[in-house]
Amino acid sequence: MSAVLREFRPMPSQPVLSAHDIKVHFPLRADWPWQSAPVLRAVDGASLELRAGHTLGLVGESGCGKSTLARALTGLAPITAGTLHLGERDITAGSNRDWQALRREVQMIFQDPLASLDPRMTVGQIVAEPLRHLHPALSRAERRQRVAEMLDRVGLTRAHLNRYPHEFSGGQCQRIGIARALVVEPRVLICDEPVSALDVSIQARIVELLMALQRETGVAMLFIAHDLAVVRQISHDVRVMYLGRLMEQAPADQLFDAPRHPYTKALLSAVPRPDLEAERARRRIRLPGDLPSPADPPSGCVFRTRCPWAQADCAREVPQARPLRGGVVACHHAESIDQAAAA
Repeated sequence: MSAVLREFRPMPSQPVLSAHDIKVHFPLRADWPWQSAPVLRAVDGASLELRAGHTLGLVGESGCGKSTLARALTGLAPITAGTLHLGERDITAGSNRDWQALRREVQMIFQDPLASLDPRMTVGQIVAEPLRHLHPALSRAERRQRVAEMLDRVGLTRAHLNRYPHEFSGGQCQRIGIARALVVEPRVLICDEPVSALDVSIQARIVELLMALQRETGVAMLFIAHDLAVVRQISHDVRVMYLGRLMEQAPADQLFDAPRHPYTKALLSAVPRPDLEAERARRRIRLPGDLPSPADPPSGCVFRTRCPWAQADCAREVPQARPLRGGVVACHHAESIDQAAAA
């Protein structure tokens, strides 16, 4: 299925949305008046590019900053440092009009489908609300027509227009959320764990719907999820994040078949396999301890405190993301780890 998507639309040279060295820091309250206030580094230097007809998957442990990065890209979380470009327009250095343009072009689908919908509004009102704010020139009849057409495209019917969210299943509520996001015809769709709250069979239908809508519209997607099988199915490229920083990025098949970063290797070793004998025979990589606090991250490489291959220089220097065999890896010793694994 992912191969079909890759053949559908070649990647243009100009990204639709690009972020460079984005940081999202939140000041915390100090324990004592004479102490300096600590800073929670939710995202600490993330860069990415989203292109038309292309899906970038984003994975990592809970608390690594995936959702915060998604909210920063949509203007829902304040950006502490870095730049965000919509096409060639620098949004972070722009005016309120630039941020308004970002809201028209970048829409978001949330994790909890029911909680993201206003229970006091009908489906027709929910899907029409972005049109009222972002396309005020449309008449009421035009808005109603576009809403009805959008419901048809996501697998609902016009008979659902006057019903309320609590009357629908979780999968149907997520379809309503998708319709609300796509009704303004955005160029970028941010999907923040859109299938994690759904049953497995419903997950497959929602993923297939998103893939079909991307083929139809050419929208660029950032897809955040914990289910690595879903990420591999829908994504062209996959980015691995740990404690607010990039660990690795590569084409989906390459990253899953030949991961380079130790953290990526550990994540993939935890994925169960359908072959029972192969599952019992393989060696898992067990990471010691828990994810460090983003308010007090380790020096140097943030993964070093749990990395089985950490060395002295990992504590001194922050590894820079660099090209490696068709992907990008932020690790001082990725090559030697590969050689050791091959031996």
